[in-house]
Amino acid sequence: MKIDHATVDKLADLAKLEFDKEGKEAIVKDLNRILTFIDKLNELDTTNVEPLIYMSDEVNILREDEVKHDITQDEALKNSPKHDSDYFKMPKVIDK
Repeated sequence: MKIDHATVDKLADLAKLEFDKEGKEAIVKDLNRILTFIDKLNELDTTNVEPLIYMSDEVNILREDEVKHDITQDEALKNSPKHDSDYFKMPKVIDK
C-alpha cells in the first residue's frame, strides 16, 4: 500500500485536521516510512513465538489500603468560609 495525497486528505478530513502543503508532504513521507517498517516486520518468521501480554515478568507490589482519620469533619468544616452542620456550601455552578 502506498500513501498518496488523496489518502492523506481523506484521513485529515476524518480526523478533522488541516495541513499546509509542507505539512501534507511530511505526513505522506512519514506514513510511507511507517508502512515500509511494518512490511519489514511482516518479513520476520514468528511461527514459534508466544505473544506478549506484558513486557516483563515484574509484578506490581502494592500496599494495602488503610483507613486513616487524619482530620475530623468538624476540623475540616472549620476551615470553610461557608458550611452548615455537616457539609461545605459552594456556589451553584450548573443551572438546570
